[in-house]
Amino acid sequence: MKIAVIGTGYVGLVTGTCFAESGNDVVCVDKLAEKIANLERGIIPIYEPGLAELVHRNHRDGRLRFTTSLPEAIAEAELVFIAVGTPQGEHGGADLRGIWAVGEEIAKALDEPKTIVIKSTVPVGTNAELARRMAQTTDIPFDVASNPEFLKEGAAIDDFNKPDRVVVGVRREEVGEQLHALYEPFLRTDRPFLIMTPESAEMTKYVANCLLATKISFINEMANLCESYNADINEVRRGIGHDQRIGFSFLFPGVGYGGSCFPKDIRAVIHMAQSRGLPARMMEAVDQVNEAQKDVLVHKVMDHFGNDVRGKTVAIWGLAFKPRTDDIREAPALVLIDALLAAGASLRIHDPEALDNVRAIYGDKLTYCDRPYGALEQADALAIATEWNEFRNPDFEVMARLLRQPVIFDGRNLYDPARMAALGFTYHGIGRAKVSPEECATITDGPDASTR
Repeated sequence: MKIAVIGTGYVGLVTGTCFAESGNDVVCVDKLAEKIANLERGIIPIYEPGLAELVHRNHRDGRLRFTTSLPEAIAEAELVFIAVGTPQGEHGGADLRGIWAVGEEIAKALDEPKTIVIKSTVPVGTNAELARRMAQTTDIPFDVASNPEFLKEGAAIDDFNKPDRVVVGVRREEVGEQLHALYEPFLRTDRPFLIMTPESAEMTKYVANCLLATKISFINEMANLCESYNADINEVRRGIGHDQRIGFSFLFPGVGYGGSCFPKDIRAVIHMAQSRGLPARMMEAVDQVNEAQKDVLVHKVMDHFGNDVRGKTVAIWGLAFKPRTDDIREAPALVLIDALLAAGASLRIHDPEALDNVRAIYGDKLTYCDRPYGALEQADALAIATEWNEFRNPDFEVMARLLRQPVIFDGRNLYDPARMAALGFTYHGIGRAKVSPEECATITDGPDASTR
């Protein structure tokens, strides 16, 4: 098929590239000339494992092209995907100005019937409103479908190629058949292709993200409760996760969620409910719990140093909101950075991919380290905010030598507390009691040690 994708951000570029990889002819459009020029040269604006190789191959083979001209892009397209940003607006709802502007431009450029597909995350009713607005501009027949994305940053290529399900919202059966034919190569393992109304499709995206965010806030609140009672959230998590009604997914305690989806989508749902006079008490609580959880590491660091970190140096491993991405939007690490800088600490930071994005915000306020061990040199403590695989099995002897004080604040529970204490570290996790070498010695060398 011939496809146009409007927007070359995270969703648009992954969508266009994966469609091209399955043999379609795709033109990606963006109004930013510099971004398009860079894509033509093979410079990818985001970090996503495997994406650069796919863009290069499909661009080289002529299946993937880039332009700043929307009329040129949609001239021969059968399907036009809208994948522009819908950031959080002033009152918490989604800012849809980009959707409306693209819709108007498409309507003005239409010279034959086409199917317009909204890929962006949008509030319920956007599909119908876009169709109404476009119909005021053009007499050419068109359809507007909804096709929400369910891509995880860091695993987007696999998610697109091997979807759990594909959801489309249509008003005509023929449009559903057209989209099914497009997605058929991605459904070979009998994953469901779910056809519903556009309103249900729009709501499905929000409900999915709300539920996942709820699970994260739930386990984080339980983690804080466990810690106050000297229970271990990791043991509790195993105790509940083997219940088939519960499972393990998204029940990992930490320092809160971030990124471009969960925070804004939760607030968009709150706004949607309020606009209809409905309460959104659970979603409000999820958001509040998450914002508070981002301060947990701050409190642990400040408590450890007697609420005075002036003259102290803290190393931070992990800046992106999650591993395998360079995305720092709403990242918990930024809350930690802001609080410690305000309190007078010096910071040495490392992330495998996100250093440049953080440097663009903080400039020379931070010391940027290309290697994790480099961040530890002469630091009084290490704080871990993102669970990159590179951090899971470090050389603890090297770490102890480099740190002024062997203190770790682990916001992702990467290490075993007993082992850390035995290695001479004071170790603070999430939802677990603090351990230190002194406490380890008391346990192993106490009067009843021989009977244990």
